Amino acid sequence: MTTHSNNRRSALFATLGLLAWPASFAARPTASSPTASPEVWPRAAQVPGGVARLSLGPAALRPAAHTGDVPLLVLGDASDWTALVGIPLAAVPGEASIMVQTEGKGPRQMAYTIAPKRYSEQRLKVSPKTVDLSPQDQARYERERDHQAVVIATFSTPLPQASTLRMQVPVPGRRSSSFGLRRVFNGQARNPHSGMDIAAGTGTPVTAPLPGRVIDTGDYFFNGNTVWLDHGGGLLTMYCHLSATDVKTGDVLKTGERLGAVGATGRVTGPHLHWGVMLNRTMVDPALFLAA
Repeated sequence: MTTHSNNRRSALFATLGLLAWPASFAARPTASSPTASPEVWPRAAQVPGGVARLSLGPAALRPAAHTGDVPLLVLGDASDWTALVGIPLAAVPGEASIMVQTEGKGPRQMAYTIAPKRYSEQRLKVSPKTVDLSPQDQARYERERDHQAVVIATFSTPLPQASTLRMQVPVPGRRSSSFGLRRVFNGQARNPHSGMDIAAGTGTPVTAPLPGRVIDTGDYFFNGNTVWLDHGGGLLTMYCHLSATDVKTGDVLKTGERLGAVGATGRVTGPHLHWGVMLNRTMVDPALFLAA
């Protein structure tokens, strides 16, 4: 594994352990990523925390694409395939690339440009015990981190012939915390907020935004009662702080089917849903998958 991949994994695990983990972005057209149609989801946003849509051209069979050693979601058909690349919040603006392998041809490198993106910052004074973990809590977090490493590495068969991944909002409510928000607790910087927080009352149903398979449920130190869904091709979603979990590992859900209910479990100050979207093991802005 490359140093870049190791750094990305370390940053991801730290982010998954935040106190709580929606702004949409305008696409930046490049030669390798033409302007995305407003009818295509996810919308392109070649910035940290965004998604690059890279056209791979025509091919009889689905090409394989990777960023480092991580496989990418490739959708489309024989007339044109598109690689969807989740860009880490910690990515440095500038040139980046993926590797593409097409049947009957040698591997090729495809470059794209990551534009800068400035996120808001929030400084908070809180009780030290909410920031510094006890040895017992730290040990628990590390055990859960190792378990989640297995969960987030899931890569199943990509969705069949789909060209759009428009999602439904999993719960109605006000978006109470923005993706990418950088928090500083008692002068100590923490990793950026890696999901969308939706304020809703305890017990409000939470539903699947796309068809998916339940790949993990559990009660985690920071995230409370949590459900992970696999939508295929390395596209995963997570639902945290639930008051109830109504599914088990292996269950297959349709869009709109209930998976649990809003709560305030884990490290939170009030009831809400923390909704995360992961693409190629990278948390990206859920708003890119929603209708504007």
